[in-house]
Amino acid sequence: MAYVFEFTWILQYAPVLLKGIAVTIALTAVGAGAGLALATLCAWIRTQGPRWLRVPVVAYVELIRNTPFLIQLFFIFFGLPSAGLRLGEMQAAMLAMVVNLGAYGAEIIRAGIEATPRGQVEAGLSLAMSRLQVFRHVVLGPAMRRIWPALSSQVVIVMLGSSVVSQIAAEDLTFAANFIQSRNFRSFEVYFVVILLYLALAVILRQALRLAGERLFSRGRAQ
Repeated sequence: MAYVFEFTWILQYAPVLLKGIAVTIALTAVGAGAGLALATLCAWIRTQGPRWLRVPVVAYVELIRNTPFLIQLFFIFFGLPSAGLRLGEMQAAMLAMVVNLGAYGAEIIRAGIEATPRGQVEAGLSLAMSRLQVFRHVVLGPAMRRIWPALSSQVVIVMLGSSVVSQIAAEDLTFAANFIQSRNFRSFEVYFVVILLYLALAVILRQALRLAGERLFSRGRAQ
């Protein structure tokens, strides 16, 4: 007998899918906010920070950028308890996303910082601004404006990569899909719908970041 495609039954699982979407959004919000803050700090250390901090920061960035996100997640959730640090599923998932985005974002922001003309930095110093003030007001703003599209893409990638947190039972959208599929075994319909939901989330997030960038950096463009 030929397989009959049927999607209407998915409506009865709408609460499960909505919960998964909410968890994915929450993970992305925390991961993006804290991850970009960590990335900015690491970029500052690598470009202008104390020399003694640069080696551990470089080691952290290279370690994260050259290992799979899933292994990082497993290390945090399964490995750290052996060292006495036990985290819940959501805590481990958020920490893994922050650490991952922090490393990738640091390299993107560092590239933007290093593209800042040296003359602008010297002009800021000549106005009796501290190095931290120069970094904040002269370097970071234009750098972020230049690399915002790349940084936005990295945030979207991290959001999509969050699908693996279902492996530690964090109840994200992929976890919801696996739960539904285990109840009715209609894999095609379940994962097709979830593909569309991830696509919608990615498009919405990309547009939100684009609008946020236009709002944040419109003054810089006008100048």
